[in-house]
Amino acid sequence: MQDPFHVMDFHSRRSPVLGTRGMVASSQPLASEAGMRILQQGGNAADAAVAMAAALNVTEPCSTGIGGDAFALFYSASTREVTAMLGNGRSPAGLTMEAVRAQGIKGHELPADSALCVTVPGAAALWEDTVKSFGTLSLEQVLQPAIELAEQGFPVSPVTAYHWEISAPQLRGPGKAAFLTPDGRAPAAGEIQRNPDLAATFRSLAKDGALEGFYKGRIAAAIVEVLKRERGVMMADDLAHHRTVTTRPIHTSYRGHTIYEVPPPTQGIAALMALNSLELEEQLDSMPWGSAEHMHAAIESMRLGFVDALQYNADPEVVPVPTDDLLSKEYAKRRRAELFRPNKAARVTPGNPIPEATAAAAPSEARRSSDTVQFCVVDGHGNGCSFINSNYLGFGSGIVPEGCGFTLQNRGHGFILDPKHPNCLGPRKWPYHTIIPGLATDPEGNLFCTFGVMGAFQQPQGHMQVISNMLDFGLEPQTALDAPRFSLYGVDSAEGPSTVLESIVLLEEGFSEEAVEGLQKRGHTVHSNVRGHDRAVFGRGQIIKRDPKTGVLWGGSEPRADGQVLGW
Repeated sequence: MQDPFHVMDFHSRRSPVLGTRGMVASSQPLASEAGMRILQQGGNAADAAVAMAAALNVTEPCSTGIGGDAFALFYSASTREVTAMLGNGRSPAGLTMEAVRAQGIKGHELPADSALCVTVPGAAALWEDTVKSFGTLSLEQVLQPAIELAEQGFPVSPVTAYHWEISAPQLRGPGKAAFLTPDGRAPAAGEIQRNPDLAATFRSLAKDGALEGFYKGRIAAAIVEVLKRERGVMMADDLAHHRTVTTRPIHTSYRGHTIYEVPPPTQGIAALMALNSLELEEQLDSMPWGSAEHMHAAIESMRLGFVDALQYNADPEVVPVPTDDLLSKEYAKRRRAELFRPNKAARVTPGNPIPEATAAAAPSEARRSSDTVQFCVVDGHGNGCSFINSNYLGFGSGIVPEGCGFTLQNRGHGFILDPKHPNCLGPRKWPYHTIIPGLATDPEGNLFCTFGVMGAFQQPQGHMQVISNMLDFGLEPQTALDAPRFSLYGVDSAEGPSTVLESIVLLEEGFSEEAVEGLQKRGHTVHSNVRGHDRAVFGRGQIIKRDPKTGVLWGGSEPRADGQVLGW
């Protein structure tokens, strides 16, 4: 008999979850419980978000962990301001083209399993800094639920078990047994899994803080040692050099609301440019949802956003990124007037947001779609936190430092091996980043929602689609997430803006034959009826919406994952 967890058909429905005193949403029910526990102990949205980040490291290590990067957007109810926290680590100082070529690596990108792909993990510092900057509890209190899960064990969820099994061959290093059963396989759905090494890492972080408890001392030494064994170049000083960056998010307006994203080198700018274009479709709310007319307008807007993002987005400390010009409403109007046709897919090419702009070559990024976690919290005071954490590809590099209980990310796979390229591999440099949390405020500046849809290049596409679902079609959060999605498949920053023109449109199961035929008549190459675990290509998201008048919270959790919303 076929394993029902591997079939992954969709037969049930979810209602939105409502509450007033606080709400959490994540891809793992036990992580959501950890966040809710922190809220009920007096913590706020920042505290609960970090508690869920740590718990997700325990329960979904094939997607996320303290060995990876993270970003957060925090809305303060008292100041009505949104802050971006950037937890993306830089490459080692010894990561040079000479070091790469000395290992016989050729081509335009690093092999995903190379230890040279390991950049400094930024999550640990971001967790601590988020709690210090905005939280009300100690880091020790915040990490306690995750420590208990790691020490006492937890039952593995079905969708996670599927992806854990697929990614398990990545694992290597002296500590890989922490992620496998005693007989050396990935745990099955319902099996109890423990990770005491990870609990010890969390205890070090809680006791000594991120700098002394992670980026220096025992854990740092274990990272350096295992990477040296695997022919990596990271040294102790690379780890000790890391710091979280706190800055202002980028944003645009959409139907009177303000949509926030983290700035370059992330691809949040692609979502905002797409929304700027879609907002110019004045008849959108009168189109039947999911019709060919609706989908064409959304797809073309996303293609316009992507083609410029892939041309200009890179590390802003290395390449001047014309962010303000790309996000201007005037530029969106010009681009749409030049290229959008209601009955024909355009031959999209990069634009020129400023006359003197010089186009940057497109940075590299992997093509997988489901190796990240995005989660949200809104507390009873109206503070909101949208948080995202990732290993990059599955278990990342698959390299496990001895006695630490986590894998190291392979975010350096996002570099390109071209000395003339602005995103060329180099020392102490940020790679191009796909992961993006999202947050929106209403026309009066109140928190509207925390949201996100993870999944490589699906992320800006998912952001645009769920925001449009809510603001154009009035869908509540759960229905906005349940709705079938499209994905521009084949978009690839390693190859550049031309991949937008070459991409095909994937349509999830649920779109009508009329919509499929209508898109094909407009010149789109369409692959429809995507179902089962293949739905991972459409990303996995969470949304919590807040009514500013009543304080009622409405939450939705991704049906394509194991997730859950908890309201209080």
